[in-house]
Amino acid sequence: MIDPAVLLASAVGVLAFVAAIWLVSVVMRDASIVDIAWGPAFLVIAGVSYWKGDGAAARSHLLLALVALWSLRLAGYLAWRNLGSGEDFRYRKMRAYWGPRFWWVSLFTVFLLQGSLAWMVSAPIQLAMASPLPERLGWLDWAATALFVAGFLFESVGDLQLARFKADPASAGKVLDSGLWAWTRHPNYFGDCVQWWAFFLIALATPRGWVSIVGPLLMTFLLMRVSGVPMLERSLRKTRPGYDDYRERVAAFFPRPPRRSR
Repeated sequence: MIDPAVLLASAVGVLAFVAAIWLVSVVMRDASIVDIAWGPAFLVIAGVSYWKGDGAAARSHLLLALVALWSLRLAGYLAWRNLGSGEDFRYRKMRAYWGPRFWWVSLFTVFLLQGSLAWMVSAPIQLAMASPLPERLGWLDWAATALFVAGFLFESVGDLQLARFKADPASAGKVLDSGLWAWTRHPNYFGDCVQWWAFFLIALATPRGWVSIVGPLLMTFLLMRVSGVPMLERSLRKTRPGYDDYRERVAAFFPRPPRRSR
């Protein structure tokens, strides 16, 4: 089973990281930076697990590279999209509700909560980096790498298509329904989910790796039922007049060919 020292060290590392980001948010009066820090939080966990773990070198190096690629791309994209745009409406609502206490409440309800979720989701990373066996990469590791690349491209291309769509003044008030967005209403979330199942496959290549399935299951649940699809679609249905028609034609999450409009 996974070394408790790895679990403890990664928990301390990620909670210290999000606490530091919280201090920055207090100074900036912008809790939105927690979204940018979401990806790097996993890189902190991976780095600490690599340092404390006794995993097979090849697998640990592979995981560290894939986590770095995923987290830094996501952080860079969110920083480019969000910085300078003011605090996200979700956190503005929380700030208005809690008033002067928000700076303290946000530490627990926003920052430490996200750090804890990142720690649980990253179970496959921690387990694989703590397992010395098998020493060499096998077919499951390579299959997982191929799956990761597919998910990474799906998420990256989806984000790029959306960025180009938003940058076009003619797109104001319209719904993006071309490219990957014609096959799923949330290609970026789907691609993200695929990458986390790829991390689980790498863990599955190690003894008792199946116990880390809690990680991708939790991430899938968050994306499909909590902070991903439902929250975004509630907003889009209010701000995009054609979104209900789009919802009838295009799959919510798992890609499929679009239906015809009624």
